[in-house]
Amino acid sequence: MHLSMWTYPWDVQDQGVERTIADLRDRAGLNTISLATSYHAGRFLQPRSPHQKAYFPEDGTIYFEPNEALWADMEIRPLVARNVAERGDILSALIGAREQTGVKVSCWTVCLHNTRLGTAHPEHVTRNAFGNPNYYNLCPSSPAARTYVTTLVRDVSARYRPDMIELESPNFMGFAHEYHHEKDGVGLNPEDDFLLSLCFCRHCTARAQSAGINVEAARGTVAGFIAEMCAREIPEKQFPDFPELGLDAFNAHADLRAFLDWRSEPVTSLIAEIREATHPETRVLLIDLADGWLGGVDLHDAVRACDGVILCCYSMASETVRTLFENARSVVPTDSFLGVGLRLYYPEMENAAALAARVDAAITAGANAVNFYNYGLVPEKRLDWVRFARDRVSQGIDRN
Repeated sequence: MHLSMWTYPWDVQDQGVERTIADLRDRAGLNTISLATSYHAGRFLQPRSPHQKAYFPEDGTIYFEPNEALWADMEIRPLVARNVAERGDILSALIGAREQTGVKVSCWTVCLHNTRLGTAHPEHVTRNAFGNPNYYNLCPSSPAARTYVTTLVRDVSARYRPDMIELESPNFMGFAHEYHHEKDGVGLNPEDDFLLSLCFCRHCTARAQSAGINVEAARGTVAGFIAEMCAREIPEKQFPDFPELGLDAFNAHADLRAFLDWRSEPVTSLIAEIREATHPETRVLLIDLADGWLGGVDLHDAVRACDGVILCCYSMASETVRTLFENARSVVPTDSFLGVGLRLYYPEMENAAALAARVDAAITAGANAVNFYNYGLVPEKRLDWVRFARDRVSQGIDRN
């Protein structure tokens, strides 16, 4: 069974490759490291680092040495983080140690969530029904953005030959909590966030129109809903059954519903193009959420376009995790990778027993892999929680 932990390059640099492997393999009982190789900005409290308790990574950079020949004529090009020049190519070091350590390497790759690139290339970001840009989200319908992501994965897989590539954000993103210092005095509810996230950029417009969608009618409907939301005195739901009914909540609006059904096409086809561009020895996995449909992910189609999915179950109780994976296993082919992503944050995860219960719930319901979040963001002693969970469900792990 695949057992991994999401890890940042600076975590490995601070602890050293030998110590990191000992922590993950020997102490926590894992067999894979999921290393961030393309990442966004943030502010991270680093409890274990002897050097930097607060860390601010560069926005929208990559953590490997690219093949410059692949990028020579590209409109959108990656920026190598200064970290690589200053502290070394950690991905290369982990790949080089793989045979000796027995620890597999997965490249955790942020795809379209990139404010640096979005700001530099505003013609390739998602835009709401009023045409306003979301600089943090390159659009999956943009040919240049699609080429950027497929080339990024082609480059790292051919150059380093990782065991896996984990795709984060190859889809449309939500409106809230994707930027910084966000201001919302209205009080957005889930349907408002969803409506504001719908993209009507020129790339989506052209792609949807070619599929026979009345995009202008759909855009006008969404713009009207957003205008109504902005005019009300206090928050009020216009769609009482959203998000419980999913896209069916919009059945009374035929043009909008048709647009929403189409919206998964650029996401699914991009995932398929990424899989095609990846070295055949490397598996491609989608990192998704339980409500991934909000971002245009059709789980049934997406997992058939790649090699499997990791469903993040943050803040979920054990029974919710179990139900989610029972439903997912009915959609995901039995021979496909189906992983659960669990966060080691407190008080979201109270203790080792709570973590074990969630791992057991996912495995019992059909998961065959577990990813834990995140090596450098939690105290060292929580590695023992991972080992406890791994040992408690060892019978299920061996069975799978």
